[in-house]
Amino acid sequence: MDDRIKKWLEDILIAIEEIDAFFERIPKRYDIFINDLLIRRAVERNIEIIGEAVNRILKNDASIAITNARKIVDTRNYVIHGYDSLAPDILWSIVVNHLPVLKTEAQCLLTFAG
Repeated sequence: MDDRIKKWLEDILIAIEEIDAFFERIPKRYDIFINDLLIRRAVERNIEIIGEAVNRILKNDASIAITNARKIVDTRNYVIHGYDSLAPDILWSIVVNHLPVLKTEAQCLLTFAG
């Protein structure tokens, strides 16, 4: 695996770990998340980073197996360009349902990359 791809996978993991860290100081509950603008904006930024890293991976090697890779990139674009219509429940769903899967996949890819 190309060193650049390893770097981008590490960037994905760092962004996910940052999001996880936000919830170490507050309960991981939607009602708290929706009322904390700072946390929401930080999650948005990390989702942008994740989407850009996945985009770069796809451009360099489309055979890298990341579930919903195209949707991740599309979400990044939506967060950036559709910021005025981005609902907090979309972000919350990503945090709760999709990031744990992506985290596991990125860790596995890095492990097997050596």
